[in-house]
Amino acid sequence: MTETFYVVPVRAHDALVRAAYVSRGFSTSEAEAAASLATAATRHGIRTHSAIKALHLDELFGSKAGGCVPQATITKLPSRFAATEVWNANKKLGQATAWEAVETCIRLADIYGCGTVSIDNAFHYLWGGGYVMEAARRGYIAYTNCTAALAEVVPFKGIYPTLGTNPHSWGFPTTEAVGFPIVIDWATSVIAMGRVQQLKREGKPLPPNAAVDKDGKPTIDPDHAVSLLPFGDHKGYGLSLINEIVGALIGGSLPTIRNRAPVAGEKQTCTFFFQVMHPDAMSGGAFAQGRSQSCNVQAVLADILGHGNDTCMLPGQIEAEARARSDQAGGLLFSLAEVEALNEIAHEAGVTPFSVGSLPIA
Repeated sequence: MTETFYVVPVRAHDALVRAAYVSRGFSTSEAEAAASLATAATRHGIRTHSAIKALHLDELFGSKAGGCVPQATITKLPSRFAATEVWNANKKLGQATAWEAVETCIRLADIYGCGTVSIDNAFHYLWGGGYVMEAARRGYIAYTNCTAALAEVVPFKGIYPTLGTNPHSWGFPTTEAVGFPIVIDWATSVIAMGRVQQLKREGKPLPPNAAVDKDGKPTIDPDHAVSLLPFGDHKGYGLSLINEIVGALIGGSLPTIRNRAPVAGEKQTCTFFFQVMHPDAMSGGAFAQGRSQSCNVQAVLADILGHGNDTCMLPGQIEAEARARSDQAGGLLFSLAEVEALNEIAHEAGVTPFSVGSLPIA
């Protein structure tokens, strides 16, 4: 069955998101960063990381719980390495911190070929794919990972959740080759907890073998899902473990107490890792048939999708198609349940809610 979507104008959506964040004490620039990421996620079909999820996270763990400090200032720590920076975010809003980190990495990559920013004492940045997609759109190779807000994933062959959903996000500058940036972005669990929340709003079941209930038994009922499972068994577990080790090297502490009740002497914040590379810094220059670097990427992708594989999809293609649908509709696409959730946010922020009857239908 085709789902009905309502078209919300980008300006109206962004005004609502900005108002919601400002009403919670965030600065206008922080609110703008949050709106920018929320728009990017919704426009590209990432419904699990919309403004609804962002403000829900802030409610649970952020400005209302002390895990995020509105108008906090980032402390940039001394470093003996010119191409790297280490920041103490001081619990600043994650989206604002992440956008600044991407811009810093791009600046460093322009000078040194590669730029890295590691961030301690951070608050959830939502959709990692949005940040690397922006860098890739501008011609760079980008990567980010983070430690998730909570330990919600059971390790391979384990019984207790000790890992976050711990996403990895890569972006590649392939617009010239295939028409859009290739973006490989996923949580290391079978599904993200945001997906559980979305399916719960929509009254739909979870996919099999994605979550377990309070007794550790598999469930497809989002109301009973307590913990998540890693995708690919030991493979997803290993990728999730990378985030925790990187986080530990930066300064992050025990995953099982992150954003939980305070523990004396322990840190309970997230960590971020960002890296951007300039394609010129990777080129060996000896491309076959005299191809340029860009043409070589195009040839490699054509070979992968050839030989009868022309119906295969590239990572980022679904997002590119979602953006095209959104742009064609003239706004951001939301389900009825999502519009109702946005209206709850509007009431809290003291702004006029959307009239469902006046919104165009896509």
